[in-house]
This record gives sequence, structure tokens and C-alpha cells, in this order.
Amino acid sequence: MALDRKTVIDIATLARIGIDPDNVDDYASELSKILKFVAQMDQVDTEKVEPLTHPQDRQLRMRMDRVTETDQREGFQQLAPAVEAGLYLVPRVIE
Repeated sequence: MALDRKTVIDIATLARIGIDPDNVDDYASELSKILKFVAQMDQVDTEKVEPLTHPQDRQLRMRMDRVTETDQREGFQQLAPAVEAGLYLVPRVIE
């Protein structure tokens, strides 16, 4: 999939990334190469490949599930401008 100048500019706008207009063609070329490589990887048959959680076959060390810090909720809420029923009150941002 080849990207054109307009698509690269649209992507940069959506991502809120400032790009130099002189480099748009270079970005289009490089992004097109990446998309071509991803399309090539999509064609690989991975049906019989087991998913990995880690590249090495080893078990994760487990730790004891115990509380290591004291409850500081009341102290933190005393610093807050507004609290009600143990919850922080914040200004409404969506109407």
C-alpha cells in the first residue's frame, strides 16, 4: 500500500505530530515500506505456531501476596480540595 502526501499529512494531523512539509515525501516512502513489510508478514502461515508468553521457556517467579504499604487514604484525602464518601470530587468536564 503506497501512501500519498495527503494521507501522510492527514495521519500527522490526527496524531497531532508536526512534520516539515519538505519531508512529507520521505515520510510517505518510509511508511509505505513499513506497510508493505507488514503485508508481507501477514502472508506467513502461523496456524501451527504456539503463542509465547516469553521467548524463553521458563516459569515466572512468584512472590507472596501480602500488603507491603500502610493505608494512607485518609491522609491523601485531607489534602484534596473536595471529598465525599471517600471519593475525590472533581469539576464536571462533560456536560
